[in-house]
Amino acid sequence: MTLSDASESARLIAVRLPNWVGDVCMALPALALLRREGHELRIFGKGWATDLLAGMPFRVEKLPAGVRAGARVLRESGAHAGLLFTNSFGSALAMRLAGIRATGYRGECRSPLLGRAVKRLARVHEVESFWNLALAHVGHPTGSRPPNELGLLLSDAHREAARSSLAAAGVDRPYVVLCPLAAGLVDGHSKVWPGFPLLCRGLIEGGARVVACPGPGEERACAAALPGAVLLSGLGLGAYAAVLAGARFAVANDSGPMHLAAAVGTPVVGVFGVSDPHRTAPWHDGATVCGSAAGWPSAQTVSAAIERLPAH
Repeated sequence: MTLSDASESARLIAVRLPNWVGDVCMALPALALLRREGHELRIFGKGWATDLLAGMPFRVEKLPAGVRAGARVLRESGAHAGLLFTNSFGSALAMRLAGIRATGYRGECRSPLLGRAVKRLARVHEVESFWNLALAHVGHPTGSRPPNELGLLLSDAHREAARSSLAAAGVDRPYVVLCPLAAGLVDGHSKVWPGFPLLCRGLIEGGARVVACPGPGEERACAAALPGAVLLSGLGLGAYAAVLAGARFAVANDSGPMHLAAAVGTPVVGVFGVSDPHRTAPWHDGATVCGSAAGWPSAQTVSAAIERLPAH
């Protein structure tokens, strides 16, 4: 191996993306930091991440299911250093079996598998948590703050798919996006705000064109939560992000769509009732939060927050 080859090998990093849409959005500043530091990134994640990040200046490869299958693909990347944005034992084991010394957070009894086991700071936002992990990998002390924008870039294909879907649905004037669903539970409680039907009716009565983008199998639940809204079904995540980018504003639960809206710079109200906004509030100067882990806000409170959003 020549000195040039050794230098290129040292700059190459295998990155394991998080498994959730919102977390991938919140990890974008950390990826940008690694690229600014001169690292070449081989990025691996879920299949949907390939579409979502198609407009970014890097390529995402789908990682197959299973530790051994994942390790084989990671080994073929040629990387000797890695960064784990996931927290599971299995993802650390896959890196280790691939011969990659990975930086990752401690926990799940996986510290012996990591090349650099980092202690997670308490009470920090997830954007800062991913950012601090990247800082640790490049050898910078923690303390600097991530930029205020997540920086998701859209492809021309994303924008065209959004434009075609809106046109086919007859949406030819300014619109707003409501995101009434959310996956997962917090201590057994749903993250879905029950006030979306009332909010939707109020917006429509006020003259707003309300749009929603249900995922596969979500059409019925979305229609029930948003009476009178235009539903754009069948969109990929990148096209969904493009629809959000064109909206006047969005209102969303603590969910992937909330972070998608923030990632494309759309003013967004994040509605919380069971989860902690200190960790997962939308990361964007044009975003605001209603509610807290202690309880849901009223529809009137959310409507007042909408009035305070910046123009878009």
